[in-house]
Amino acid sequence: MQEVLSGLSTGFGVALLPFNIMLVLIGCFAGTLIGALPGIGPINGVAILLPIAYSLGLPAESALILLAGIYYGAEYGGRISSILLNVPGDAGAVMTTLDGNPMARRGEAGRALSLSAIASFIGGTFAVILMSLFGPSLAKIAVTFSPSDYVALMVFAFASLASLVGKNAWKTFMGALIGLMLATMGIDANTGIPRYTFDVPDLLAGIDFLVVVIGLFGMAELFYLVEQQVSGKLKALPIDNSFVRMSDLAKTKWTILRCSIIGFFIGILPGTGASVASAVAYGFEKRFAGSDAGEFGKGDIRGLAAPEAANNAAAGGAMVPMLTLGIPGSGTTAILLGALLLFNVQPGPMMFMQRPEIAWGLIASMYVGNIALLVINLPMVGIFSRMLTVPQHYLTPIIAVLAFIGVYSIVSNPFDLYLIIILGIFGWILRKLDFPLAPVILGFVLGGLLEDNLRRALSISAGDWSILFNNWKSIILYVCALAVIVIPALLNRWFKVKKPTLDVK
Repeated sequence: MQEVLSGLSTGFGVALLPFNIMLVLIGCFAGTLIGALPGIGPINGVAILLPIAYSLGLPAESALILLAGIYYGAEYGGRISSILLNVPGDAGAVMTTLDGNPMARRGEAGRALSLSAIASFIGGTFAVILMSLFGPSLAKIAVTFSPSDYVALMVFAFASLASLVGKNAWKTFMGALIGLMLATMGIDANTGIPRYTFDVPDLLAGIDFLVVVIGLFGMAELFYLVEQQVSGKLKALPIDNSFVRMSDLAKTKWTILRCSIIGFFIGILPGTGASVASAVAYGFEKRFAGSDAGEFGKGDIRGLAAPEAANNAAAGGAMVPMLTLGIPGSGTTAILLGALLLFNVQPGPMMFMQRPEIAWGLIASMYVGNIALLVINLPMVGIFSRMLTVPQHYLTPIIAVLAFIGVYSIVSNPFDLYLIIILGIFGWILRKLDFPLAPVILGFVLGGLLEDNLRRALSISAGDWSILFNNWKSIILYVCALAVIVIPALLNRWFKVKKPTLDVK
């Protein structure tokens, strides 16, 4: 503990320098704006601004503080377009659309934005505290995860999808299956054989996640608005002056705490990220609510707080293996790792002793950055929520412009512009048929991780499937996956049996 306090003292000495405070504020504000743009996300924002940070000739610690501010600022900003436009800012914000957008549509955008900001703040701060206290020890456990353990983790994540089924379990299953099918398109990494490319050269590299998200959410929302406008059913959304209430915080306090813990520990595992953390947290929280989960997916504040706390906690957790072991925990931390190497700094345990001003300065800046993000975002809730007062027939070209610019600025391939239109039509059809789109996205994200780790595990064992069940971590995850599906079903049946008895009394 004394070593941690000494390190934090050094870190705050660096982070609280006026110049570094300014960089934190710039990074947080820029990150919020980047995250709010549909599909850009933290990984692309940090990648785009890394050359600028390097070319400015900043000291290593200052450059990392700026880039980290953009990272967790973008995690904050991703909720804005998710709530207001039903278009996820990044992968971690997909689950936010489920309850955030329904709240906005019934005139509670300000309440949703302010609650999500507070949940994000608590999740991010909780993650930084745990990272300060237990980071090195937790990282050593995380790197012991084998490919078979990751397969079990993905099975657990898919089991969490059972909480999204509502009244149409088979539609959720089909949605996840569609996502898995999309994830298999492209050249097989093991055999080099093209899969489901239909002889289209542009599909050989597979479909970019950005294209799938923008197509299924952004363009599908555009087509839905056009349909409503043509049919004369387009109605103005109610003007919003709402804000988070103390009763909301009282109702969601344990949700935020539970999901912050879930998000942090999933974030530590290399290669998982905020999308897995938010999906598992949302599923867990809906299952935990039991018979009181009827409003999930219709604008329940717990369904909004859960993924927002988890994805920001996961962003902090992903920093742990990068700083302590030199192993990136996510795509964004891989870029931050590259930034460290660019400044001739070797991350790992020795960095805390050889370059404490960088390691502890970055950690301390995250405390400052989380407070800065809350201070920046809460006063802007009214400004963001007023976006809904824009007539909806003007929203269609705005969504179209954001979608096309977001895709082309990242992938720079005209074919993908046609692809988002095709996926948009497909998403609009799924929406008309009452298929949930979130399982499609989660199937796409988790499918690649599941396939890669399954094939690695089977390669290691020469095709012996027993490797998937040969250690305690995998077995625990399989048991948890089974429990997530079976226990709520048993509890619901038990309550249905008990209810008539209670009514008689």
